[in-house]
Amino acid sequence: MADFDPVTKAVVPAAGLGTRFLPATKATPKEMLPIVDKPAIQYVVEEAVSAGLLDVLMVTGRNKRSIEDHFDVAYELEDALRAKGDEERLNQVKEPVDLATMHYVRQGEPKGLGHAVLCAKQHVGHEPFACLLGDDIIDPRDPLLKRMIEVRATYGGSVVALMEVPREHVSLYGAAAILPTDEDDVVRVTDLVEKPPADEAPSNWAIIGRYVIDPAVFDVLERTPPGRGGEIQLTDALRTLASMGPEEGGPVHGVLFRGRRYDTGNKLEYLQTVVQFAANRDDLAPEFLPWLREFLNKSGQ
Repeated sequence: MADFDPVTKAVVPAAGLGTRFLPATKATPKEMLPIVDKPAIQYVVEEAVSAGLLDVLMVTGRNKRSIEDHFDVAYELEDALRAKGDEERLNQVKEPVDLATMHYVRQGEPKGLGHAVLCAKQHVGHEPFACLLGDDIIDPRDPLLKRMIEVRATYGGSVVALMEVPREHVSLYGAAAILPTDEDDVVRVTDLVEKPPADEAPSNWAIIGRYVIDPAVFDVLERTPPGRGGEIQLTDALRTLASMGPEEGGPVHGVLFRGRRYDTGNKLEYLQTVVQFAANRDDLAPEFLPWLREFLNKSGQ
């Protein structure tokens, strides 16, 4: 096995405007919307930590200060809970503080995911890194990111997470042209297309919001012109890396993910995610599920 640099850092782009959730996101970052009682962004950071990545860079923007506050010490709140002897809630408040070493950089203008990743260049340096998008939550029972890091250790280059979607939905994602390898869940990526029409997609294996990326991506992103939507697309940069040799920072492989993924990027799937998480909670399910069944029966659903 080749000796590739280990992955120790995670980058979490969180600078989006959250327009699909207005007016709620006018003053509250979309990433802070709760999945029951924990903000979505905390699940993402927990996933990075569970994969062994304790150095997390958050790429934020204006009006995102509450994300930083969430992962910082809240002295007054902690003192109040401590004075009440409320150890359970005190531990819940302290939990995000102790997760990882958090860093922050601002993306001054909304120029796309590729530009957001480029904002991490100074922090990441010449190391490979994981990139986790906040809209996607991967079930902790499915260690996708850990598997992707293993694939990077075997093949080098970059690794994307691929999930099979219905052909009519492929235009919502980046789609990959793939070739098999000797491993059932690993493919070689030969081409990537950002949000193609269904009849032009190279496959219905779509990129979901998990990446392990070679640092060569930064030089590529600096040369990548704006693409779809007038933004700098990470997919376009990865497409370039897919054509490169190992000495240049390529190639790109994909992990075929067949596990549980929750999409919080639109209202319907956000609500579905909240319901599924509540239904899996031992403290909520005994009362929530009977109520939900009764509600559905009364509404004729």
